[in-house]
Amino acid sequence: MNLQKLAKSIYNFIWVKIPKFLNKTFEVSYSPTSKIVGSVLCLLGLALVIFCIGTYSSLDVSTRWLLMAIDLFLPFLIAFCTIYTVRFKDEKKRKIFGFVILFLMPIGLMTVTECLNNVFVYDMTYLGFLGNYLVIIIAYFIFFALSGSFKTAYLIVNTPLFVLAVAHSYIMDFRGTPFQPMDFLSVTTAAGVANTYDFTPNYKIITGIFLFILLTVISIKMKTPKYKLWTKIVWRSATFTFSAVILILFYATSVFADMGVRPDFWNQTRGYHNYGFVFNFFANTKYLYKKAPEAYDPNQIEQVIESQKEENPQSTSKTPNIICIMNESLSDLSVLGDFETNKKYMPYINSLKKNTIKGNLYVPVIGAGTSNTEFEFLTGHTTAFLPSGSNAYMLYCKQPMASLVSTLEAQKYSSYALHPYYASGWRRTEVYSNFGFNVFTALEDIMDVSLMDKFQQNGSDANYLQQLVDEKYPNAKKMLVRQYISDSYNYDLIIKDFKKHHKRKPYFCFNVTMQNHGGYTNSCDNFPEKIKITSSEQDYVKANKYLSLVKQSDIAFKKLINYFSSVKEPTIICMFGDHQPNIEPEFIEEVLGVNSLSNLTVEQEQKRHITPFLIWANYDIKEQYIDKLSVNYLSPLLLKTAGLKLTNYDKYLLNLSETLPVINTVGYIDKDGNHYKWSDVSPYTEILSEYENLQYNAIFDTENFKSDTFFIKGYTHEASELEKKDKTEKDD
Repeated sequence: MNLQKLAKSIYNFIWVKIPKFLNKTFEVSYSPTSKIVGSVLCLLGLALVIFCIGTYSSLDVSTRWLLMAIDLFLPFLIAFCTIYTVRFKDEKKRKIFGFVILFLMPIGLMTVTECLNNVFVYDMTYLGFLGNYLVIIIAYFIFFALSGSFKTAYLIVNTPLFVLAVAHSYIMDFRGTPFQPMDFLSVTTAAGVANTYDFTPNYKIITGIFLFILLTVISIKMKTPKYKLWTKIVWRSATFTFSAVILILFYATSVFADMGVRPDFWNQTRGYHNYGFVFNFFANTKYLYKKAPEAYDPNQIEQVIESQKEENPQSTSKTPNIICIMNESLSDLSVLGDFETNKKYMPYINSLKKNTIKGNLYVPVIGAGTSNTEFEFLTGHTTAFLPSGSNAYMLYCKQPMASLVSTLEAQKYSSYALHPYYASGWRRTEVYSNFGFNVFTALEDIMDVSLMDKFQQNGSDANYLQQLVDEKYPNAKKMLVRQYISDSYNYDLIIKDFKKHHKRKPYFCFNVTMQNHGGYTNSCDNFPEKIKITSSEQDYVKANKYLSLVKQSDIAFKKLINYFSSVKEPTIICMFGDHQPNIEPEFIEEVLGVNSLSNLTVEQEQKRHITPFLIWANYDIKEQYIDKLSVNYLSPLLLKTAGLKLTNYDKYLLNLSETLPVINTVGYIDKDGNHYKWSDVSPYTEILSEYENLQYNAIFDTENFKSDTFFIKGYTHEASELEKKDKTEKDD
């Protein structure tokens, strides 16, 4: 009897009281259009999950099935929310519910952005959660104050943050570093290599899309509560004032920075993981502008220079030709730790000893940001003193600037720049003009770029591009590896230009290669993959492809050295890698012996910034191995090795390298091998401050610029009008 009463009570509660309560409390409406839209969204969502079902296979079993179940459920939830409009009948409850949604919406948006950041909200730190929440609610307040509409505020804020989070997700997958405000300036460069990567939606993108659509549907159906005019004015004024005060405190004072509310400058990847995408992206915007160092005094520049000991170049009667090669993504990954391969991938470069200076070069970037390494090499400046995440070429090289180019041209060198990809990348045409290069050869001067357009418009199949090139240039041997100009063909262009150079002027060439650029996924008939990692049970496809590319670079470099070994004119070749590649993080973790790349020690983080460098001559120079050297010191070392005149700044840098052989974006390393982060207190604060002041004078302080510090005395530097070489099609 009791069971019958219980069953009757449950039945009565579910089928009588609940419907009666819902019917009394809510009004539910729908339309034929909403039914169609909801059904279409549901079907498209289910089709997306089915089409991309393979992306879930990378997850462990329990997570895989849970996430698949969520992603299969979300299209039905989206359909329900699209079809039905549910509102409180009571106006007072509607107003309360409207404000409840206002304060819950940031959590919903955080769920979207952190899903795309590969972090679940419950995994965030308390400070990270509060930081992201505050940024989003302030954005809502601002647009609510301006528009008076919750719906407008939600749509205006949610949409761009979702787009930015999607971009961040892809960028993290492609290059291994976060999306930062400065990346907006490199959109053109990124578009030029976008065809290299696979944009098939993964589980993060799929879940993020569904959650964003759900939030958008809810936002569209939200109505702003109706209030009297004065109440509206008070609410809108209060939200705007609150937001303005917070933004002024953040941007104009150090209040929040002193409380620790700032990006993780040492490890932005860790910061984005621990404290969330929205907060870190917003926090980085404060540091876009470079202000003068606190102790900056232009009148002390000469005093710093005069206090340096004199650097004497190696005595030589030669004025050697100089060829500098920054090799795209070239690195020896054994610096991370031991692993074995079926064949040696860099045998020739590692074997060079005679008339060679070589060692480990510490660069400012990982996986991308080529031009920052290039900037440091050519100028001797360090990007560590520039705003975090900034790109020097895009922001700071907008007027004539002292560099290795001006130092060599002051000594009657010709100057030739070669980069076998689009000239517009990283604003190189403008930057090279400001550095003073006489000639710049880019992809547009090497081949008919309409072939690249056809290639990109037809699915970006590298075999198709190779077919187009073979038809257009039947005599061009091994022009491509994958879809990029090969190192071998690139070096042929250097040799060809060298043969044409005026014998009365020493020759200077600066070359940025392209062969090893990221996107280590698709195979191609013109790229023999000869290297395979044998010491791991995992099959690291990207790492194997990358090491096979390094093998091709090694073979090509041997050909270049063999040619110049037979050249009678004294010649020096300086070659170095711009950064390590973005390959499987699991491989990096395995070789480093760590569980996560988000919590590396400063020593481990520095290992990820090492590439090889060498200075080789076809005449006698003193052999040397340098274990630690950052790229900002490499060009002064090159000038000293060549026996050429040094600027006062070059002399300063060579002296500084004896105390701090490594200064980069991670931190700095002293001559005794002690590693420091930029947040550490160290005995080197004063000399680092001197270096920063010199650099600020060179880049930013045009009114007080100390010309004799950065140029050979008596040399007048102006921007050049770049000449162009004839196209390959004319030569062939």
